[in-house]
Amino acid sequence: MKTIVIIPARGGSKRLPNKNILPLGEIPLIAHSILYSQQNFEIITDIYVSTDDEEIKKIAIQFGAKVIERPASISGDFEPTVSALKHVLESIGDDIENVILLQPTNPLRPQDLLKEAFRKYQNGNYNSLFTVSRNHQKLGKITENNYIPFNYTIGQRSQDLEPLFFENGLLYITKAALILNDLIISENAFPFEVNHIFATVDIDTQEDLDYAAYLFQKSIT
Repeated sequence: MKTIVIIPARGGSKRLPNKNILPLGEIPLIAHSILYSQQNFEIITDIYVSTDDEEIKKIAIQFGAKVIERPASISGDFEPTVSALKHVLESIGDDIENVILLQPTNPLRPQDLLKEAFRKYQNGNYNSLFTVSRNHQKLGKITENNYIPFNYTIGQRSQDLEPLFFENGLLYITKAALILNDLIISENAFPFEVNHIFATVDIDTQEDLDYAAYLFQKSIT
């Protein structure tokens, strides 16, 4: 039974045009997730990029990934990621047990994250795992021009906040059978905590890309 990586990377991004192929540290954004996968061949057998874009396809092949061409019918702005993952599994028709989802918009990951997360996934016999990070902000809602604290009381110290976590998007690991049933994260998925500066990177704007470039440069110097 195989474990594969799937990197969904459609074209046509609106807020940051062509973001998946924009350079980050002199290589295209999508290449970072491909190269990261290649450091973990003791875990994975193949790397697939799902895309509807010819330029992304060329870059993916250039950096050593296999490409599954995504139909227009599942390439729209509001199409869930699981549709692309399911299409890849149905297209390759292989004996796949586990799928690791790496999003190209989260290009920076701690070096040993995948190894540590996959070990936890296997040892715990989980059917899905995803990465989370602790939130340290005081959050609230504004209702009828009134600010209503959500996770604290006015005057409370930040260090005394009840621990809350956010889904950081660094990686997901799940059983292929779940994806074929239109799920990535199951109800009992294991939340793998990652408190690293890279967990704050999620590229959707030019400012996000500039921030990622700053962190990337610091990480290699």
